[in-house]
Parts: sequence; C-alpha cells; structure tokens
Amino acid sequence: MRTPLRGAAPALFALALLAPALLGGCWARDADAAAGGDGRHVLTLPIRSAGPGSMDPARGSTTYDNEACSMVYETLVQYAYLKRPLVLEPLLCTAVPVPTEDGRVYTFELRDDVRFHDDACFPGGKGRPMVAEDVVYSWKRLADTSIGSKNWWLLENTIEGFDDWREAQNAAESFDYDAPCAGLRALDEHTLEVRLVEPVQSFLNKLAMFQLSVVPREAAEAYGEGLSRHPVGTGPFTMAEEDWKTSKSLDFERNPNYHDDRYPSEWMPEDEARGLHLDAGKRLPLADHVRINCYVQDQPMWLEFRTGLLDYAQVPAENFVDCIRKRTKTLKKEYRDEGITFHPVPLLDFIFRGFNMEDPVVGGYDDRGRKLRQAMSLATDLKEFNDTFYNSQNIVYDGMIPPGLAGYPAGGRCAAAYTGPDLERARRLLAEAGYPGGEGLPVIEYYTSLAANSQEQTEMTARQLSKIGVRIKPILLEFPQLIEAINKKKAPFFSFAWGSDYPDGENNLALFYSPNVSPGSNHYNYSNPEYDALYERIRSMAPSPERDEIYARMRDMVLEDVAFIGSMARTRDYLCTPRLRNFKPTEDFWNWPKYLDVGPPREQD
Repeated sequence: MRTPLRGAAPALFALALLAPALLGGCWARDADAAAGGDGRHVLTLPIRSAGPGSMDPARGSTTYDNEACSMVYETLVQYAYLKRPLVLEPLLCTAVPVPTEDGRVYTFELRDDVRFHDDACFPGGKGRPMVAEDVVYSWKRLADTSIGSKNWWLLENTIEGFDDWREAQNAAESFDYDAPCAGLRALDEHTLEVRLVEPVQSFLNKLAMFQLSVVPREAAEAYGEGLSRHPVGTGPFTMAEEDWKTSKSLDFERNPNYHDDRYPSEWMPEDEARGLHLDAGKRLPLADHVRINCYVQDQPMWLEFRTGLLDYAQVPAENFVDCIRKRTKTLKKEYRDEGITFHPVPLLDFIFRGFNMEDPVVGGYDDRGRKLRQAMSLATDLKEFNDTFYNSQNIVYDGMIPPGLAGYPAGGRCAAAYTGPDLERARRLLAEAGYPGGEGLPVIEYYTSLAANSQEQTEMTARQLSKIGVRIKPILLEFPQLIEAINKKKAPFFSFAWGSDYPDGENNLALFYSPNVSPGSNHYNYSNPEYDALYERIRSMAPSPERDEIYARMRDMVLEDVAFIGSMARTRDYLCTPRLRNFKPTEDFWNWPKYLDVGPPREQD
C-alpha cells in the first residue's frame, strides 16, 4: 500500500512513530514474501518525481524518462554493470565494433535471438525478431520533426548524408522512412553499417543512451503519440498501458521472451565483499516484477523506505543527519544493525540556474543583458545553498564540466567566472546594465521543479537576489511540465540539474552548441559562432592536452557571457535494505534493475 502524497500528514506522523518498532520485522517479512510463497521476486523502487514525461525514446529527454524507458527498451551497446571506470559492452549486437577507414565506418553484427515484446501491433499479437532495419528506422525517428523529437542533437552532423536526408524528408509532403540514407544502411537482416562524416569520439557512448533504443515500426505506426504511454521494446521487462498510473506508479513484468542475457562474470575486487559476484552467469532479469513508485515529495519516499515498503532510497537532504555521521560520512550504528547498507555515489553533475539567452530582458549579448546576468551570478551564494540544503556535501565549482572530467578547472575555480557572493561588484554591474538598485528592471519569472525542497531553495534564491534589487516570480512545476516550458522557450530564468550522458566533458559543452537550441539540449539557447566552431573541432579530437585547452577556452566563453549561474555537483547517498541483492547504484546509466534480486540476506554479503 502506497502512502498518499497529499493530505497525509497524520498518517505519515504515525508511520514515523511506528518505524523503529516495525523495521526489523519488515525486512524479514518482505524478504520472505518477495522471494518465497508464490516464488515471485518483486522489486519496489522509487523515482523522485511525478514519473517520466514520455516512454517513447525519441520523445524522451530526462533522467526520469531514462529510468522508465530503460526497463523496456534496449540499445546496441550498454555499460558493464560492475566495472569501474565505465566500459562499453555489446547488448543488441554481438561485439562492440572497431571503426575502420580512419575511424569513420562502424559495422554492427546484431544478435539473431532478440524479439520484440508480444503486442497487439504485431500479427497474432506475437512479437517478431528484431532486424537491422529496425535500428535504421528507430534512428530515423529522431530526424522526424513531426513527432516532436528533442534528440536530433545526438546524431546531428554525425552520419554521412543524414542531415541532408532529414532536411529533405521534413520538407516533403510526407516523411518517407524507406528513403535510403547513404551513411545508415542495413546490409542484411543482422548487419548494420554506419558511415560517419568524420571520426566522432563520443559516437559509441551515445549509442548507449536510451534515446537511441530500438523501436518496432509497427508499434510507432499503430500508436502514434500513444507510444509515449504504450512502450514496445526488446527489454527485460514489459509494461501494459494501464500499469502506468500517472504521478503514482509504474508496474513492469518480466519479459517471458527476453533474449539470453546473463549476470556479469567480471567484477571489481571490492564487489566480492558485498556478494555482488554470487549470481554470476545467471539469466536476466532476476526479478519477476518491478514496481516504481513516484514521489514528488521526499518524505513519503523516506517513510516508506523506513517502514520496509521500498528496497532502496536516496537519502533526502533533511534526513541526512538522521542516518549519516556528517564528519566521517559513515552510516550510523542503528542503521547498520538493521542490515541497511550505505552507498554514496558521486555524480557527473551540473546543478545550475540558467538563462534563456533569447529572452528580451535576461538574454542577449550586449552590456545590458550580459551585465545583468553577471550581477545576478555575483549575488548568488552557492555555499549557502550547499550548507543549507546539501549538508555541505556538494562540490561547488565554476563552469559546466563536473569534477573528474577534462575541462574541470583546477581547484574548481577559474578567472572567467562571476562567482558570488560579491554584492558590491554585483550592484555596480547592475547599475552599468541600466538598472541601479533594480530600478526599471521587471520582475523575472523563475521556473523550477515542484519537488523536494524546491520551495525553500526558491525562497533563498529570491532573498539573495533581492539584496541587489532583483525580484523574481517563482513558477514551480512538476518536472515534465518544467522541461516542456523550457523547451518552448517560455522560461527566462530556470533551474534543474544535468547529469552527463557519458564521461566526457564534450557532452556538457554540447549543451551550449547553437544547433542544439530548445527543444534540444541547449536549453539556454546560447549562440556563439566562435564557440560552435571549436565544438565542431573537438568532436573528432582524441583526448590530448590540446583538446583539454580547447575545452577550457569554451568553458570560459560561456562563463564570461553568464548563460547560467553555477555550478554544484552532488554525491547521491543511497541506502539499501538487507533483502535487496546485487545493488551497485549508478546514475550514469539506468538499465541496472535487471541485475537486482530480493531474498534473505546471504552470509557472504
């Protein structure tokens, strides 16, 4: 039973009082129920939002879309679950190909045992085998502007002839998916050839992103926009349309026809202490059913975890000191005694407050717009946010490239940034922008998500900016509606967090490449010809000191223009119940529920 999100304060308070008495029995009871009785293994997992906006890979763009889509759809390659640092491995292909012809030609040999989910879109309701033409069709969907894809940026200027093909098809009376594209061809049923315009270092990493999942043409044509709620893929789980209860939960059932996919037989040395090697070679998925509960607010999630109703939880900031020792960053004894384990996960994280550079007030590249943004950045105290809302755990840094990647500034600081707080300089720049003390400056609409402590963070944003005379009007929306507003360029000033799609600063620099403007990943609608030229250069460059220097130049261009205020990178703290097996959380990819299982704790754990 799921605790209601609204109007539930008395019930939640009662649960909180009962939690210590219930916990020990809950873990044991639920482990027995999940892995015994009828024999079904059931996972119950959280998603910290109202859920996905779309389960159509071509239309999806957010982390929450990724979490849901990765349950039912698959890509040609994936990241190895247990290996660190990240390593690509084949999923729908038989091997990760080595490019030929100076790094421009990739030939993928596809598996011959992969079938789409059984669905009414197929004759007799029986899912058919996946073939190479399905990959071609799925990638072509990203080029079709009529379906509202946000993801063309992933393939733009990448595949030989594809950009011209896209332009021609979108200009034609009807979009012809069967029209050939020179660089994207099915050579036979199980062989795909991709010819690139030039070597692109990130190409294979992009193929692990959920937006490039394989979708059957029959489903896309049968359901149209309805595919967003009626997914049909090749993945380890299936989902019926009625099993998505908006803003409440999503239910996934084991795919009975899933191809032969096995638990990893390679792992890191430290994994053995936690028993992560014990299921090596077992056929996936290990669970029979997965329920994902949606939590717009954190406290219902936390209380359901504490009463045994969730298999893991991300620790809300306000509960951090309840379970984690702040000085040592270790789990408190009372939690360890319950068999709970602690998993801190550093994120490739870019938390920011962004500006729409096309907005008539906060946008633009003249002194008025630029100095206004510089003043607002200098008025912002990210340390206060970190101390108040993140238990001082975040890394506060300059730029858009997170710690651990090339382009991250030494010590997290660089001279081009307008890092606050510096109220005296901020007031001077605001006056130079033509708004002394905020006089004549309209109230600025500020869009952010209606989740967790967003209201409190918004109040702090308003208070900090008011010190120099800048006023904001908060507009708090559920995350799918927030992204929709930003994609439509309605938000002058906005905030959310971007997690890198793959471990290369090029991915973060792509956020400011002008062809990627909204509804693409350039939510700031930033446009700088010099920056664009450098981005087009680095795409084909192998890692080198020269490339690192260009990354830094590009970073500093955006910092000087202040397309955003930032940045911070989080460490996400996960707690795991003793019944959940094989838990090695990451937010770099989201198909890992197929490796999870539930059952009584193992002696080796």
